[in-house]
This record gives sequence, C-alpha cells and structure tokens, in this order.
Amino acid sequence: MTSKRLNRIKGSATLAIAKLVSDIAQEGKDVITLSLGEPDFTTPKHICKSAIQSLRRGDTHYTPSAGIPELIDAVAKKLHADNGINVTPNQILVTAGAKQAVFIAIQAVLDEGDEAILLDPAWVSYDACITYAGARTVWAPTTPDFMPPDLGAHITDKTKLIIINSPGNPTGAVFNRKYLEEIADLAIDNDITVLSDEIYEKIIYGKTHFSIGSFEGMHDRVITINGFSKAYAMTGWRLGYMAAPADITGAALKLHSHSVSHATSFVQHAGITALRSNQSSVEEMITEFRARRDILVNGLTSIGFNCKKPDGAFYVFLDVSEYGGGDAVTKQLLREAYIAVTPGSAFGPGSAKYIRISYAASRKRIYDALDRIRDTIT
Repeated sequence: MTSKRLNRIKGSATLAIAKLVSDIAQEGKDVITLSLGEPDFTTPKHICKSAIQSLRRGDTHYTPSAGIPELIDAVAKKLHADNGINVTPNQILVTAGAKQAVFIAIQAVLDEGDEAILLDPAWVSYDACITYAGARTVWAPTTPDFMPPDLGAHITDKTKLIIINSPGNPTGAVFNRKYLEEIADLAIDNDITVLSDEIYEKIIYGKTHFSIGSFEGMHDRVITINGFSKAYAMTGWRLGYMAAPADITGAALKLHSHSVSHATSFVQHAGITALRSNQSSVEEMITEFRARRDILVNGLTSIGFNCKKPDGAFYVFLDVSEYGGGDAVTKQLLREAYIAVTPGSAFGPGSAKYIRISYAASRKRIYDALDRIRDTIT
C-alpha cells in the first residue's frame, strides 16, 4: 500500500537509536546519550524573548512562503558579511530547518536516473533525499583524515550534484581552500551543481571556514544551506535557509509552499534577532565545545584508541575496528555500558569500522562515559 519511493529509503539511524535510548531509560537505566546531533545548551535568552515578543505582537498568521522580508534581508547580509556570498532576495528561501532545505534543494535539482556524489562518510539524510528523488548516490571514499578524494574519478555524464559538508557530520573535518577549489574546478568543468551544507559553520576550532559559493565562477552553481539549530542551540525551533541560483530557489519554493507553506511565523522573528544581535553566546558555546572535545579525545587516546582530533562540529568519528567494528561496538556500549553512540555504517558503505560519538553533553557525562568505555570494551 506504500509508495515505491519511500520503500527505497531507510529510516534515520540516529532517531532509531534515540528510540532505543528512550526505551532503556524507561526501564530505569542511566543512559549516557552521545548519539544525537543536538547542542545540550538552552537557546539564548534574548532569542527566546524575541519569540515571546513576536507572539505578543500577534505574529501568529501566515507569512510569505519564502520567509518574511526582514529575515530574508538579515540572511542576505549575514551571507555577505560572513561568507562573501552576494545574493538577491529571490535567491533566498527560509525553511523549516536546514534539513528541510536539504530535502527540497535536492528534489529541485535531481531527476530520475541522475547521479549525486557523496563523500563517505556523510550525514545520514543526504542519501535518503537523493534516493527519494529517483537519483543514484555515488559514494566517494575520503582519505584517512576524512578529506575529499580526487572526485574526478567518480564523475560521469550523469553526475548532476556534488554534496559537501564542512565542518562535517560525522567527522568534524574542515575542508581547506585548496580542497574546495579542486571541487569548484570540477563543478565548473563538468557543469555540476554543488550543495554546500554549512550548518556547523560557526562550530570550528582554530580553522577558517570557507564557503565555496564565494569562489570565482561558482555563484551560479552553488546551493548554500545553513540554519539556526547548531550555532544558536535552536534545534526544536526548526529554522533554516538556502541561498541558490534563482531558478533553483524558485523550484524549491514550489515544493516548500505545497508542503509546510512557510517556516513558523514567530520563529522567523527570533531568527532575525539571532543573526542581528551580539554573538557572544555563540562564542561561549564554542569555547565549551572545544573543552569537551579535548576531554573526550585525550580520554580516548589514554585508553588506547587512535583518535583524530576534529577541527569542527561536535563529533568524534572513532575507528573501533580492533573491537569488532561500529555495529558491534554500538550494541555493546548500549547493552553493557548504557552509552548511546551511532554506528559508522549509518554514514556510508565504507564507514562500518567507525562509531560517531557526540560531545554535545556535559563534561561530567563525558568523563562518566570514558570510565564506562574503559571498563567495557578495552
């Protein structure tokens, strides 16, 4: 009775683990959750206050489908100031989270039989979105330090899209300008669109974030996606945006308007405040994430793991091949240590030896998790 399109798609591995964690917690077990990509910080008070004020003003009605003009203007100015990307209002679409932007952008670009290149590992939902569009994912293995390979070997006459994510989920890898220029050259030479997911842009440690949409010759072939979930701890608010060539934005707007209509009205006003106000809360969160990263990486290294220190996001992608691989270790940690992580197999066919550990948890919980890991699998 269900559609073939949806039967081709697997459910979200991260959300499935969240359900298991909930079930175990209901049994009275103390589960340390290191599986979800969600900052454990509370949304800054000034952003919450802005939403409350918006509600009190009566901003509870339909808005323009693409987003309210004030937010579109704030996004445009942010892209210009932070990313070197110059766009007009008709190139911006405000969405119900960056995840929705990814979905509708991919549907706007891909047709049946097209191919899209994903770096292995890649965030779990990219492949599902490609599959839903009727296209085929071409997995390109990354280097041992999770950098892009020579993508030229994976391009065919069916390649229509390359998806990049820097800083990346699940690895925390940050692509330097040289790697991005190589991808840009391939995109220009082969007339390929690039989707650049920059949701972790602000969560970066000692590196420089580059937006490929600012590179020469790329203005008309890049979809830049970002949002408020990670930098502003606004996961539940569901607010994101995309900036793309006007024809792609227009196509995505059709699907957007026929599905969610528009992002929530009063949340859009909170988004304006997030972008235009002082960014000290973001800086404070990143400082804490850096400290947690160092605790986790140093702890795993002291236990005996070969652990790479990520340069962005809030994940460690850990090689556990010596202990049975990602699926086995994930199950063992959950059943024996009550620690929830995500198996690497969820992120690509070549990543089964890894687990993803999120350090979006308190320092105490990270220390507790390290003790449990030491007692369980080493």
